[in-house]
Amino acid sequence: MTRADSSPGPRDPGTTDDTYDVIVLGGGPAGENAAQYAVSGSERTVALVEHELVGGECSYWACMPSKALLRPSQVLATARHMPGVGDKVSAHGVDVPAVLARRDGFTHDRDDSSQVDWARSAGIDVVRGRAALAGERTVAVTGAHPDRPRVLRARHAVVLATGTVAVVPDTPGLRAALPWISRDATNLLEIPRRVLVVGGGVVACETATWLRQLGVEELTMVVRGSRLLPRVEPFAADAVTDALRTHGITVRHHATIRQVERPDVRETGIGRIHGGPVTVELDDGTRLEVDEIVVATGRRPTTSTLGLDTVGLAADAAITVDDHLTVEGVDGDWLYAVGDVAGRAALMTHMGKYQARVCGDVIAARAEGRPLDGSRYRASADHGQVPQVIFTDPEIAAVGRTAEQARADGVDVEVLEADIDVAGAALSRDDFTGHAALVVDRATDTLVGATFVGTDVSELVHAATIALVGRVPLDTLWHAVPSYPTVSEVWLRLLEARRS
Repeated sequence: MTRADSSPGPRDPGTTDDTYDVIVLGGGPAGENAAQYAVSGSERTVALVEHELVGGECSYWACMPSKALLRPSQVLATARHMPGVGDKVSAHGVDVPAVLARRDGFTHDRDDSSQVDWARSAGIDVVRGRAALAGERTVAVTGAHPDRPRVLRARHAVVLATGTVAVVPDTPGLRAALPWISRDATNLLEIPRRVLVVGGGVVACETATWLRQLGVEELTMVVRGSRLLPRVEPFAADAVTDALRTHGITVRHHATIRQVERPDVRETGIGRIHGGPVTVELDDGTRLEVDEIVVATGRRPTTSTLGLDTVGLAADAAITVDDHLTVEGVDGDWLYAVGDVAGRAALMTHMGKYQARVCGDVIAARAEGRPLDGSRYRASADHGQVPQVIFTDPEIAAVGRTAEQARADGVDVEVLEADIDVAGAALSRDDFTGHAALVVDRATDTLVGATFVGTDVSELVHAATIALVGRVPLDTLWHAVPSYPTVSEVWLRLLEARRS
């Protein structure tokens, strides 16, 4: 699909030179969507540059494999709490080899050929290698021959969609012990008997959940702060903490690692135990021996190798974008950023894809000389309207701001709460538990946030997202009648909480 410019300019004898209308750095979901929307229905050309696998972190190391690991145990738990079914279910846990095989089916054994085929069918050229900016509208791609980069030039736009990488703290002995990061945990091939999970965020909590479900016998979480999941409503975080402890997981709050020792260290490959036992000393002097450490303490945008200094930015600058997803601080409207690297809604594939759709539409409009009229050309959902599901047991589904966040923003809020104790919940399984809260702006009588925690609550959040984005008054929501008997009837209970 490449169409070379008829006058590409001077060419270095040691390089190859190609010109495209649009160049996208990063082949994850955000990059794929930006490329597709920028050229869809047109004759524009686009190159998608990726040094690992087309499909990115989500497809092979994050969303897809993690949910494939979590779901079987959720189904088993539902079956065990359903009369007429529970007594037919094995008392043992899930079939671990079958679960891992199903996960590998979703990740295609980390083979991206089907993603590459899709890209080509969409008119997208896939370029293999590491990419960096090399000046205005110019990208250098380093492949098999580092001394002979391939130079790509863009007529209209360059999009940065390079995501984030896991951060391993500089704790004495930790990096030398070759701890697992999230990629190892989602692609595990061996089930350690004893595991220490470092961190208390989404990745840490989901990882602890499936490791325990898959058979880890002793699992400890070391959490720096006073609670897990500090960015969600406290009642939801507490429900997850209580459940983890009920399942035999030790959660240590206000704890940090002082040092790590692992005399026998081996690089055994992703998802395998990297050597012998690990001794971990905590800041209070406690010493733990485990078989593997999982570090889930955060991620950082991959910007340090992007060549930002060649376009007037600091080499390690944090990228900021406007609502058109145009990078700020760069002359001209040609450089864009979407997804985690843009820093607006981290670790959420759906938000990266949303930004990419807006970005692609903006690029197409500018390329065709059309005005950026209408909301489709501005990203607004990542300003206080972000939905999220945390696939722990119980699940957390939330959108917008917590009550604390809204009050900090100066919003006078009313909080409506109700247990998820409706006929549809009871029918779904005997041990259904859950709680919900709506955060209402008193001045406008509209939602600014909603949180659900409980069994299989992930499908409840989209209705809340529509109500929040659409600024639907609660008086109007009263006439949105939930079907009976479904779990969605909790909406009626929440609205009734105001009438009481």
